[in-house]
Amino acid sequence: MPFTGKVALVTGAGQGIGYEICRQLALRGAAVLLNDRDPELAECAAEEIRWEGGNCLAYAGDVSQVDLIEGMVQACVKEFGRLDLAIANAGITHFGDFWAFSPAQFEEVVALNMRGTFFLAQIAAKQMRAQGEGGSLLLMSSVVGTQAHKNLGAYAMTKGGIQILAKNLVVELSPYGITCNAIAPGATSTERTLNDPDYDRVWSTITPMGRPASPLDIAEAALFLVSSQARHITGQTLIVDGGWTAVSPQPE
Repeated sequence: MPFTGKVALVTGAGQGIGYEICRQLALRGAAVLLNDRDPELAECAAEEIRWEGGNCLAYAGDVSQVDLIEGMVQACVKEFGRLDLAIANAGITHFGDFWAFSPAQFEEVVALNMRGTFFLAQIAAKQMRAQGEGGSLLLMSSVVGTQAHKNLGAYAMTKGGIQILAKNLVVELSPYGITCNAIAPGATSTERTLNDPDYDRVWSTITPMGRPASPLDIAEAALFLVSSQARHITGQTLIVDGGWTAVSPQPE
């Protein structure tokens, strides 16, 4: 139980990668505050984790709103007494032709992916600094923050920005014993990708390891980066993509 006594906050965790990160943290001893924009989804996810024996509470809300983030961190401390790990998983993907991408689409993807991530890192780190015992931040980037992908210009910009934020915060956070890293997942089979019947087939064909990732593949990497085993790793982005960025073929 490597996370016994630790308290974690994970955003965008009602399903998919975020849910599996929460689940694995809780099953390995952490107390977890699970956030999702959808209140019903958040509560159902937390209940499933509790049914398996984990300590998990739901906190619904849109983390593009800074006051929501402040309330969420306060609630975490009120419920569990502290905050040790914060994982900024919430994000939105907007596919769109560069030539026709609208200001409204741009503002939405930037607000959640960049503002939400930045201010979760800031507000969570303030709490960790006040506790005086260090901590870990983990930011969710993407392989498209490293490699080009058609029709994802704005999204890719936010994910590249998240990688440099993780690197830059080394200067700010290291004096307080707080690490900050990022994960860049490649194609991952989640509830969202089930809407595309060709998703697994296409990505199995163009991923060197022969399949897209599972949420557990990403969660295992995430747990390593916020564990004591990674205590001397900070400012890094770990790509988890089955080798796709080594060859980078575009999907159909």
